[in-house]
Amino acid sequence: MNKPLLTLSGLTMRFGGISALEAVSFEVEEGKTTSVIGPNGAGKTTLFNCITGMYRPTSGQVSLRGEDITAAPAHRIARHGIARTFQNLALFGGLSVLDNLMTGAYLQGRSGLLQGAFLTPAARAERRAAEAAARETLAFLGMEDVADAAPAELSYGKQKQVEFARALMQNARLVLLDEPMAGMSKTEKTAMSGLIQRVKRERGITFLIVEHDIPVVMDLSDHIVVLDFGRKIADGLPEAVRQDPAVIAAYLGSDPHH
Repeated sequence: MNKPLLTLSGLTMRFGGISALEAVSFEVEEGKTTSVIGPNGAGKTTLFNCITGMYRPTSGQVSLRGEDITAAPAHRIARHGIARTFQNLALFGGLSVLDNLMTGAYLQGRSGLLQGAFLTPAARAERRAAEAAARETLAFLGMEDVADAAPAELSYGKQKQVEFARALMQNARLVLLDEPMAGMSKTEKTAMSGLIQRVKRERGITFLIVEHDIPVVMDLSDHIVVLDFGRKIADGLPEAVRQDPAVIAAYLGSDPHH
């Protein structure tokens, strides 16, 4: 078994008197895809926010390769090699697809490029490197044809793929995908699943995914964690989780394919 890349130990997050997460522990193995599933309100997005430094958990620990990152600010966690996408598209409408990807590279950059400081040789070199990396990422994903398009000209599924590509631009070892399939057609889901599988296989990137589409999750995941009302009720291989009575009970009364 590979070493865990990410370890959550007793993660608890309370808002007032309400526990959004209650003592959640699990490991994300390097080079694998781990999915977190559970009914609405189970605490999945709160979990992502705790991992990426947007929330500071009430108690418990988040470790990346054994280093405690629980209290690290979001920008430092990004530098540690964790990237994420969001449930709602967060693309810049006024920028082309290529430029949207380049903003991903600038999260790694040092020359204040977002301030438009293109004048110094270092900044110019960094911009050239960012553009080359963006073109390479688009080529790798088979999306070169949309480089100059504005996001609004693309289908919803394609926009989600652009956001995925931008997360890859951050050179992260761990990519968190928050509902990457939401709002997609069956064809778009198949395309997105294919991209995730390829990136994992060819670039060795580790994925942690929150997703509602259970068939997609079963297909994509090496490991599944199930949350219900902020508590972990199951954790294991897809087949074992699928047959777990607690999981079946948590999903009863709601359509597991939704």
